This record gives sequence, C-alpha cells and structure tokens, in this order.
Amino acid sequence: MNRFAPRYPGDVARMIREEVLGLVTTHDAQGFITTPLPLLAELDDVGEVRALIGHFALANPHFARARATPQAQISFFGPHGYIGPGMVSKPGWAPTWHYRLAQFEVEIDLRPEASDAAIRALVEAMEGAGEGAGEGAWTIEQMGERYARLVAHVVAFRARVIRASTRFKLGQDEDEKSYGEILAALGDSALARTMR
Repeated sequence: MNRFAPRYPGDVARMIREEVLGLVTTHDAQGFITTPLPLLAELDDVGEVRALIGHFALANPHFARARATPQAQISFFGPHGYIGPGMVSKPGWAPTWHYRLAQFEVEIDLRPEASDAAIRALVEAMEGAGEGAGEGAWTIEQMGERYARLVAHVVAFRARVIRASTRFKLGQDEDEKSYGEILAALGDSALARTMR
C-alpha cells in the first residue's frame, strides 16, 4: 500500500466535507477552463465517493462548455503548508511541503430538474439545517420569493466518478521524533489537525 494513501475508509469523504470547494476543470477546443464550486459527495455502500453533486450558474461560461464536453477533473486540496528545517532537530533535514489532495476523473450529467434539491442539500450541509437543526440555522425559506428567481439561474449536476486518485502527504515518511516536532511547531493549525 502507498504510504501516502488515505489510512481509513471515509478519509476522502471527510476531506470533501471539510474542504467543500472543489476545482472543476474541463478541456475542449477552446482549452482548459476551471471553476471553483461547492460540492457534496455521494457515497457508495462502503463509504467510497461515487459522485459529486453541485451546480453551475447559467451565466458561467463553463456551464455551456461542460454541457458540450462533460468529461472533467475535480480536485480538492488542503490544508497544506511548508515544513521548514527549523521545525525539526535532525541534522541535514531538508524542507518539504505537507498536503492533502484528492482528484476525480468524472462524467458530468447536468440535471436541471434537481437544482432545487442540490441547493437545499448544500445549504443544509453548510448551515446544519434540516431535521434536528439547531436554533439559528439559516434556511432557504428565509429568502422568500427571491429563492425561486435564484434557483432559475442555476443548473445542478451529478459528476459520476470514473477514477479517483489521492495523496495525503502528511509526514508519514518522518521518524516519530521529527513528526512530533513538526506537530508541535504547527500548533493548533488546520494542517496539524489533519496530520493527527
């Protein structure tokens, strides 16, 4: 097994929940185009990501290009950071970069009939709304009539995963002492929490 592979089932899905914003990249005769979009993972029975759910604004030129050429790559990245020699007491130690990356080769299926459901699912995921929501969670209903106008200007999509690749380079190649020193130097940062 690759030492930089995620260690536990559900690590990639957890990363997507934490990062949310993915980079959707397509390529056609006009070249590459990338749009950052908030995305939710659809999981299979064992917790692997089988699709990503999101939406394009109709005004985004990427929408028409994805409709014509639906093959895409979606990437999630972070947290990441420079790990300098000053963090480690080991003589001759060289700097490195720690990061977490998940990439998916996908086929985008535009689903205009699912736009309302996709937006509601995203809002509920971000706000903690829905069944058993805490007091003060924002809901779409608070937009009133404006919501119908907004949802008319987006198109949901389901990006079916064809192939996935991940690399969680988070200090697995360090000895125990150096690893502990790096964690201590990073403090309570997002990168340190991810390494733990």
